[in-house]
Amino acid sequence: MSVVHQLAAGWLVDHLSFINQCGYEICDDSFAYPGGVTLDTAVTATGDCHATSAFAATSSSRDGRGPGDTIETERKTAKARYMFREEFFDISKPHIAAALEEQLWQGYPEVNLTEVKANSNREEHQEGTKIIWIFFLHCLLILQKLKRKCVFNQGELDALEYHSKVRKLIWEGTLHLVQEGLKSGFLHPTTEELSCRKNVVPGHIGCGLAELCEMAKQFPAVNESDHQPVHVLDDETAIPEQDLLSCVTENSSNCAKTVVLMGQKYLVPPKSSFLLSDISRLQPLLNYKKKYDVIVIDPPWENKSVKRSNRYSYLSSWQIKQIPVPALAAPNCLVVMWVTNRQKHLRFVKDELYPHWSVKTLAEWHWVKITRAGEFVLPLDSLHKKPYEVLVLGRVQGDLKEAFRKSEDVLPVPEHKLIVSIPCSLHSHKPPLTAVLAEFIKPDVECLELFARNLQPGWTSWGNEVLKFQHVDYFTLLQNE
Repeated sequence: MSVVHQLAAGWLVDHLSFINQCGYEICDDSFAYPGGVTLDTAVTATGDCHATSAFAATSSSRDGRGPGDTIETERKTAKARYMFREEFFDISKPHIAAALEEQLWQGYPEVNLTEVKANSNREEHQEGTKIIWIFFLHCLLILQKLKRKCVFNQGELDALEYHSKVRKLIWEGTLHLVQEGLKSGFLHPTTEELSCRKNVVPGHIGCGLAELCEMAKQFPAVNESDHQPVHVLDDETAIPEQDLLSCVTENSSNCAKTVVLMGQKYLVPPKSSFLLSDISRLQPLLNYKKKYDVIVIDPPWENKSVKRSNRYSYLSSWQIKQIPVPALAAPNCLVVMWVTNRQKHLRFVKDELYPHWSVKTLAEWHWVKITRAGEFVLPLDSLHKKPYEVLVLGRVQGDLKEAFRKSEDVLPVPEHKLIVSIPCSLHSHKPPLTAVLAEFIKPDVECLELFARNLQPGWTSWGNEVLKFQHVDYFTLLQNE
């Protein structure tokens, strides 16, 4: 399980453990000849665990057998097990060194990360302290602004107001979850060994998936009536680019498989499916004819840092509204949207986007990023970036008769929860939501992730970089049995 601890405030999640429990074991058959002579079939990553191989063997003069003699063979199963590289989760120190404003994240003088002192009138005391703290924070921000010789813009004022509303919930909830993590040993003080590890990403991993999707627009148009809506992975490791981009690819086996695309190898976990395409080519996903009970969306929001870095293309609000969520959603579908800390985006989702999709907003959850020692990766009261991100949860409000018929499947969603985890150092590698959503949905439901960059067992994933973090070089070959 990816959930290490669960409290009323939320969950402490082990992202790395979740990835490695997805089942990245690649199976194939090998055969052993009597007399110590062995013949191993090539371990093709797309071989199924239960696949069998047939071949004709000719005798060797060393065995003393003639051409007509029968050779008995013993079938063995070879397994290659892959593990995600640990160094991508070795966040041992905060991204920004301790400063005056970082000290404020402890919030209240009588409370720290390792001890909560009992106080009978704690709530009353905290309310008074909160007012003082907010006043002091405003003063601090004003001083910093004066140093920058500019005034607050409306976006910064909105962000400050929002932060003042959620700060107590985030701080206290994180505190209790971190305490549990420290007690159990999942979290621990930084050691020299962890600090000196490097998480260098090989340069060739950036292999142009998004560019391939852009190039695909030049491919000849596919006749939908003649084309299969799904490509089931079999014994072939290489898939023609046009096939991969024109239909959903599915691994229905109980073993991981691989696909080779543009000379690069990608691991596909068991019981998963995906479509590699951009937003202009979503039709194959609609042709897949599935209705989803859970849809998680992580759109490429427009912001200044994205524009400056040119790291990936972004979508405008108008483009995001064109995503066919109503066509993909089952009645009472739970929709989960990742939102940046810009209040403009949060208001857009709640006031415009969700109503456009006939989705009713239910809750705002927060993903809180911490180090292995239990510290926020950024100062909680940082002006530039926060150590948390927002998730807006809503439910599709569709046909009343159909919704009523399935009303027994609807479970209440809490208004606020925290997902606390050590983040991956790879950009935009979000923590898994499978385990934390499990108690709010029925078992064996259909789940979809839009704008995904990795795959999960039991989920359909779509995006123009949907295989990005499935590249084999993000993994280590742990054993070959």
